[in-house]
Amino acid sequence: MDVLTLEVFKQMINRAYTEVQAQETHFSALDAIAGDGDHGTAITEALAAVNDSAREGTEFNQMLTQMAMNAMTRSCGSTSTLIGGFFLGMGTAAKGVQLNVPQVKAMFRAGLASMQQNTQAKPGDKTLMDALVPAVTAMEAAEGDIKALFKAGAEAAANGAAATVEMQAAFGRARNLGERSIGHADPGASSWACMFGAFYNAIN
Repeated sequence: MDVLTLEVFKQMINRAYTEVQAQETHFSALDAIAGDGDHGTAITEALAAVNDSAREGTEFNQMLTQMAMNAMTRSCGSTSTLIGGFFLGMGTAAKGVQLNVPQVKAMFRAGLASMQQNTQAKPGDKTLMDALVPAVTAMEAAEGDIKALFKAGAEAAANGAAATVEMQAAFGRARNLGERSIGHADPGASSWACMFGAFYNAIN
């Protein structure tokens, strides 16, 4: 696959929503260890809003911007703010109805840069950034077609989420647990790894 079309991207978003929704209880259970136990619900609600907007999209910039707005207005809390910022950033770098490999890389880098304006978390803090940053970095370094990009991103995100099991939280409520935060995966990293896996599965 040499280009990512709008229709394929819509399928990827729908697959991400479906797969995250299927693990909603699991993500909330992970969150309950150190937080308020609502991450699964929050990210599912945000992705539901994103998916609804995707169905009506006619080109990348318009669609991604509307996805971001819907995520932030139809859902509340930090999860929707971060997801909204991610897709809003993606929209600044993506236009038209299909994207080539360099354009897809630029779109995801812009999404990450936008999200980083809304959080000071970084890899190693035991947050979603432990999945997202490696995923975007791997996509940028990947060679080959669109499928190769998303394979690299999915693998890096999964490995990043798995690595959070041995991390001590340094950000958010979980940091209050100190060493007790070690031994379980971060819910945000896990859900974002699920999303990247779904992106790849949708085109595999």
